[in-house]
Parts: sequence; structure tokens; C-alpha cells
Amino acid sequence: MEEDKVLSVEQLIYAYTKGVFPMAEEGEIYWYSPDPRAIIPIETYKPAQSLRSVINKHLFEIRIDTQFEAVMRCCAAPRSSDSETWISEEIIQLYNQLFHRGFAHSVEAYVDGKLVGGLYGVALGGAYFGESMFSLVSNASKVAFHYLMIMLREHGYSLLDTQFMNDNVLRYGAIEISRKEYKSRLAKALKQTCQFELSGKDY
Repeated sequence: MEEDKVLSVEQLIYAYTKGVFPMAEEGEIYWYSPDPRAIIPIETYKPAQSLRSVINKHLFEIRIDTQFEAVMRCCAAPRSSDSETWISEEIIQLYNQLFHRGFAHSVEAYVDGKLVGGLYGVALGGAYFGESMFSLVSNASKVAFHYLMIMLREHGYSLLDTQFMNDNVLRYGAIEISRKEYKSRLAKALKQTCQFELSGKDY
């Protein structure tokens, strides 16, 4: 990893096109390009039966891009198992700029008009780079993720990057590929033109 004192929006976009992403540690920004790389195959995604039953109950209203910064701040909040976060204030401000320029997006879950879960990431071409998710109500982030996957599939996205393998992404079907294979898939995905929007269908 390499430390960088100043990070611009242009630098951030360029980094993503090269398979590199930033994380904050103790107030400093570091660059990462894992090998192997974790991705979630979009075409083979299927929700667990238990999640399907939750989806069918229509417990959550799903929206996109209505409270992007709020989603980031919820993701940055300390977790019970870990008081540290890689989402610093500088990261929040930078990705908020990406959002206003149309390169970052959030999928949000609501109950009675209150934001209770969601996720955010960066979208370039046919690639979506998942960054983080949060849940204040059981299954909220899982349902938001389900709608993300359906949306990516419907609009022709070919790559969902989840960076590192862990138990959370593994439950969604994540696999590991080499950095070389990742860069090959990324190069193809960046040539695509895809929209990030809900279709309005009842999934």
C-alpha cells in the first residue's frame, strides 16, 4: 500500500479505472489493489430462500441516490465489533463530489420514510465498485443489495467489484480472481455504457 497526502476527484476516478481504490487509516489515505480480488458474478446471483421471503413481504421501500451522504455516514459509523472505520471525513467529501458528478450511487432501504439500511459504490461504464453497506433494521442492507444486483443485471453491467473477500460478501456469492483477470474484466467493463436506475418493477 502507498500513502497519498492529497486526493482529488480526478485522481480517484483514474485510480478506479486502473483497479486501485483508497482507504483511510488513522487520518491518512492509502491505495490498494488486492491480489486476488473479490467480485460477485452478476449473472449467477440468486437470493437465499430466506431473503426471498423477506423481499416478498415488501417490508422496505427501495430508493436510489436520495440520501447518498447519509448512507456514507451510516456506513462510517463505528460497528459494535470494531471502533475503527476506513471511511474518513476526507473520503466522505470526495465520494460526495463523485456522487454529484454522477459517478457514485447509493441504494437505500426505508421503513415509514426513515432510512434504515443501504449501500454505496462507484459506477464507471459497466462496472460497479461496491464500497460499503449498513443496516439499522434486520435484512435492510440485504434487500438493498438484492435490488442492486437486479438493477445491474437489467442494465447490462458486467462487473461488480467487492475488493476483499470476507464473510459478508461471501454470503452473496463472491468469488476470488487474480489481479490480472480482474484488470482484464475491468477493461472490458469500462468500454460499456450503462445506466444506474431502478426499473420500477416489483421484484
